[in-house]
Parts: sequence; structure tokens; C-alpha cells
Amino acid sequence: IMKFVILALFVAGAYGCGLPTFPPIITRVVGGEDVRENSWPWQVSLQYQSGSSFHHTCGATLISSQWVMTAAHCINSRNTYRVYLGKHNLKSNNEEGSMALTPAKIIVHENWDSYRIRNDIALIKLQSPVTFSDSVMAACLPDSGIVLPHNAPCYVTGWGRLWTGGPIADVLQQALLPVVSHANCTKPDWWGSLVTSSMVCAGGDGDLASCNGDSGGPLNCQNSDGSWDVHGVVSFGSSMGCNYPKKPSVFTRVSAYISWINNVSAHPTLQHYIPSHHTFTRIPFPPHKG
Repeated sequence: IMKFVILALFVAGAYGCGLPTFPPIITRVVGGEDVRENSWPWQVSLQYQSGSSFHHTCGATLISSQWVMTAAHCINSRNTYRVYLGKHNLKSNNEEGSMALTPAKIIVHENWDSYRIRNDIALIKLQSPVTFSDSVMAACLPDSGIVLPHNAPCYVTGWGRLWTGGPIADVLQQALLPVVSHANCTKPDWWGSLVTSSMVCAGGDGDLASCNGDSGGPLNCQNSDGSWDVHGVVSFGSSMGCNYPKKPSVFTRVSAYISWINNVSAHPTLQHYIPSHHTFTRIPFPPHKG
């Protein structure tokens, strides 16, 4: 029995949150690049059913063995969804270690405001816990209230468009997006009052391609111990294009929602709210159709 306990502890330690078996290759490439396979093992492809097939629509993040985090605006009550874990190339149907799972519940933040794009966060409960592996692992979440400093180096990941109006990527992309301070992001000629303290901005110099994020996908920031926290959920950007000066990508700030995440995951039966379809005016990362 003791041998089994030690082995169980070892396995849990081997797949602690935010520490990929194959760490990402961190460069300062502007505009995004293909990722090293399995280097962001918490990256999720949220897919909706159309006819007999499923299509990628949003990014998402695996935050525990049974919970996935995404943006509220990705969820439409008319759609049937699946969650694809361990994906690298969306065009490949037989990637080792990948798995497509059906959600048990989808819980959208009860104060989601589609007009002002506030509280743009949702949780998806999987039908049963997944087993972590080299290709499927949970991200860490930041401590409640943590606000990153200006220019903190974070990476957005996703199968988002590679340039304004371009096609979505087949292979998972990563792009360096330094954090923009709240003081800068809320300047009148930046985002002004559209950005609240429950949001975080990143990549606003007009050079770095914030196109690379899928709606709902993670903003990944590394801790001093090497582990990765997901500090943001891709929410909105400028309708003028991805790389527009003074219009950084805007993310739901995860550290503002830690107690909500904990409450929902502890009591998921209390809430089943899935909103009907809404239109969005300021989101250049709409869920992808096909």
C-alpha cells in the first residue's frame, strides 16, 4: 500500500499545474509563431456542432481535471459544444494524447453584460475528470487580486487569425504580448472607460499581433518558479484591426474572479445559466464560424 501511495504522490507532482513536460520555446518573435507541440497543455479548442461535424469557435483553458474556463461571449445556448484537449493542429484528426469531451454543464457569469462586455467569463464542467498527461495538463490560476506590472511579458496562445481578416491558424500559435498598465489602457485615446479594473490589457504598441488570441483563450504569464499562471481570458479588441496603436487586446482579469471560480466549481448545481445569442460591437475576436 505504501508503494502505491508514494507512486500516487509522484504522479500528482509530475503533473502539477502550469509546468509543461515540454516547456514552450520562448522567443520575442513579433506577430506570433507555431508553438512547440504540447508546450501549452492547458490550451483547449472549444468547438460547436454544425450538421455532423464540429468546428473550432473559441479558445479555452483547462484549469483543473474537470473544469475549463472560457469567455462568456463564446457561449450560445443554441449550440452544442465539445471541448478538445491536447490539440496542436486543428486539421489533424488523430493526434496522440488528444481527446474530445462533451460538457456536463456550462456556467456563464451571472453578471455577464454583452453590451459593455463586462464579466466576460464562463466555466465548463467536464462529465468526468481527465487524467493529466504530457499533452493534457491544467494551468495555474493567479492569487486573487494580483495585478501584473506594466510590460510584464505574457504570451497569448490560440488558433486565432494570423493577421487582420486572415484565416484562422491550423497549428497552435503563441505571441508575446506585454501587459499594458491599467493607467495607460484607460487613457481617453486608448480604451478609456470601456476597460474596467476587472480587465487586463496586453500588447498595445500596434506592432505585436494580438490577432493570435482566440476569444476565450489564455493570456499566459510565467512565475519566478517557472510555472505558468493564466492571468487573462481573451475578451475584446479594436474593430479597426488587430495591431492598431493604443488599442491593446483586452482580457478578463482572472485574478478578479478567483472567488467566483471557486464558488461555481464547488456548487455547480446552483447555476445553469446559458445566455441566448448576442451581438457584439467591439469584439474583433468573434467566435470563429467554420
